Amino acid sequence: MVSIQLKYWILLYFSLIIFSACGEKIHREKYYGVVPKPNVMELGQGGFDLSRRTKFCLLDKDTLLRYSIENFNVIIEKSIGEKLDIIVSDKPVNRSINISLDSELEEEAYRLQIRSNRIDIVGGTAKGVFYALQTMQQLVPSSVLEGKQTDRIELPEIKITDKPYFKYRGAMLDVGRYYFEPEEIKQFIDVLAMHKMNVFHWHLTEDYGWRIEIKKYPNLTKVGSIREKSPYRMERGKPIQFDNKPHGGFYTQEEIRDIVKYAAERFITIIPEIELPGHATAALASYPHLGCKGKDYKVETIWRVTDEAFCVGRESTFEFLDNVFTEVVDLFPSEYVHIGGDECRKVRWKECPMCQKRIKDEHLKDEIELQSYFVKRVEKILQSKGKKIIGWDEILEGGVSPTATVMSWRGVEGGIEAAKKGNHVIMAPSSYCYLDFYQSKDMLKEPLSIGGYLPIDSVYSFNPLEGLTAEESNYIEGVQANIWTAFMDTTEIVYYMTLPRLAAVAEVAWSYRKGETLTYSDFKHRMADFRVLYDIRELPYAKYMFEENDSIKIVVSK
Repeated sequence: MVSIQLKYWILLYFSLIIFSACGEKIHREKYYGVVPKPNVMELGQGGFDLSRRTKFCLLDKDTLLRYSIENFNVIIEKSIGEKLDIIVSDKPVNRSINISLDSELEEEAYRLQIRSNRIDIVGGTAKGVFYALQTMQQLVPSSVLEGKQTDRIELPEIKITDKPYFKYRGAMLDVGRYYFEPEEIKQFIDVLAMHKMNVFHWHLTEDYGWRIEIKKYPNLTKVGSIREKSPYRMERGKPIQFDNKPHGGFYTQEEIRDIVKYAAERFITIIPEIELPGHATAALASYPHLGCKGKDYKVETIWRVTDEAFCVGRESTFEFLDNVFTEVVDLFPSEYVHIGGDECRKVRWKECPMCQKRIKDEHLKDEIELQSYFVKRVEKILQSKGKKIIGWDEILEGGVSPTATVMSWRGVEGGIEAAKKGNHVIMAPSSYCYLDFYQSKDMLKEPLSIGGYLPIDSVYSFNPLEGLTAEESNYIEGVQANIWTAFMDTTEIVYYMTLPRLAAVAEVAWSYRKGETLTYSDFKHRMADFRVLYDIRELPYAKYMFEENDSIKIVVSK
């Protein structure tokens, strides 16, 4: 007969085995919602305890690595009370976050391995390290992200190998309609970095406002940055409702340099857009001699496509643009300048003797070829300054230079056509990438939008390479989300309309892998964790993918 005491120890022994096995299983199966989804992620059974004694150990002398570290260090400081020290070593150090570079990795690729005794991060460059730490931020407990004080932060044992599929992963913010303060632009850049986006397309000029200081032409901001009123409701068949108050604002060159530097520290390139030949009414109001009429222009107050455009027949137009771009390229070190090129009506050109003379002198067939002539001349101006151009897909009309990059917005057809011609392409079709469209069919619950319906699952379903051969696919540089601010006069509305749909665009751009399927249900599951990053930053966001009966109380201020 087994004694009672022996039974007790046998029971305790097997209880500990069962408890231990269950504990391992729970930890091993814990779900970590990393967005965008990494290429390979293997979860182990243990973990690493990060504390004040943990250090960043740099195994490479690249000075940019300190920028890579800073964002993560700020988050850690809020919880453990101080930033982690940074040391330099020629070999990995235990109980540290060891950071090194591997030239055989692609520029933005990284390997992240968390073990019980140390963390190893290897990047192709400092960019890869930055993205590894963006991922590691998502592995930190939510209580830490919220700033809860603690002595140690438990990170899971994990191994991740990751790199983006597309090299261009961007978002466009329109400030031509509504100006946002420099600090608000910086916050938007931080949001892009959080999603591993690497391009900020800054739409700086429009019919409704010129937002960039050009010292040679002060009227562009003195006159062109201010409109007398803005529409806050436009319904078909009803009178337009205006707020009847001036709206203005522009970025000084000093402010722009500061923002460009801020973005670069987060490995984001800013591509400026100077709209031409259409969407230029603010410029024409500032300098009327640049238009075909030569007078009677004012900064536009209604969200619409006007008949006004730069006069192609005047040489003074190209002199003006040459001088403007001289100052623009000095501010933005990006490889590209976006020149717009969209929605240019040809009405004024048909009426203009100088434009008609240009058509005749240049042996052009019509006004469509006149626009092509205009775009090609502007491209030569920018090439002389060491820049390449990007234009909306209308630049294909009448013929396009083989060195121009086409941004396809009117569906994907323009992008497919451009890729077949051998032009590089950025896919940004309104049917998948316009984040100013409504998110719910119940539009009365939503902030007023310019139109369209684009729920997040539709954004996520976008296949940027559909309809292209393998060879043609090589010309697709990447994907871009577009945020037109027709009725978004505050960043609160911008974020509500943008998030979490931006995450869907980011995952399409980063995690796309031909021949594999990324499921929306898996994305939705991971977003349940990722949304914590929105919450701790107090960013408004739509909750339709999390809560079926989402309701928003944000309204456009009047």
